[in-house]
Amino acid sequence: MSGRGATIPGMDTAMQPPADTRGAQPKGFVAKLLADRHSVPLSIALHLVPGAVIVAVYAFVAAPLVRAMNFPIFLAWAIALAVVLFPLQLFLLWLGKKKTGRFTMKGVVHYRDKPVPRGKVFWLGAACLVWMTVVSLSLTPLDNIVYEWFFTWVDYQGAGPSGTAYLQGYSHDLVLTTLLICAPFTGFTLPLLEEYYFRGFLLPRLPQLGKWAPFFNTFFFSVYHFWAPWTVLSKLVFLYPGVWLAWKKKDIRISITMHPGSALLMTVVGIIALASGAYSM
Repeated sequence: MSGRGATIPGMDTAMQPPADTRGAQPKGFVAKLLADRHSVPLSIALHLVPGAVIVAVYAFVAAPLVRAMNFPIFLAWAIALAVVLFPLQLFLLWLGKKKTGRFTMKGVVHYRDKPVPRGKVFWLGAACLVWMTVVSLSLTPLDNIVYEWFFTWVDYQGAGPSGTAYLQGYSHDLVLTTLLICAPFTGFTLPLLEEYYFRGFLLPRLPQLGKWAPFFNTFFFSVYHFWAPWTVLSKLVFLYPGVWLAWKKKDIRISITMHPGSALLMTVVGIIALASGAYSM
């Protein structure tokens, strides 16, 4: 018989955590990123830097390439977004590896524990999707006023309050081809990556702001769209309900249903309308 203080051979090693999860905890800037709370200046920077990089990629890489191909400039923005957002997603997975020892979003991207029943998520998300779609279209006149008053100096090709400005001036077939190429990305994947980063990574790390956290997140997410600064006010209106619900319920599925869902809906409807001849550029 073994004494109370005896151990079963091998148990001490079997109970140890796997080798890839042992070792020093993240330090320095990585530790600040993985902390439960980001300082306000750090959070502002993390909200806005990706947008600045997107504009730089557009100006120096994507736009010259797309102009040389003679495609609508909308494709250049899609390329710039993809070049920044896909690596940003890999960065979140890398942070997960630093935290857990494996590439994962667990512990990095929050609001993914599904605390809200699926049926309730569906109805809340669907309501926010309809709100975002209808209100974003209804607020186009506001975007036009803000653009005319403050942003006519912006000289991006196709700049303007119209959602189709980046596609105008090209043949029907070329516009349709561009939309079909971009649809899997701008129509769902890229907005989904934005939700993981802005709502899943940044928003939960603002507990010190209390009820102002979703407004802060919505505002700086709107400003992050440096390529369309005249839409900040309208974005605040049509994005805030979904962001607030995701924060309140701690369930990112609500804002995912709203944002990528609305983008997918408008992309599919736009392609069908253009392909069928119901709408022309």
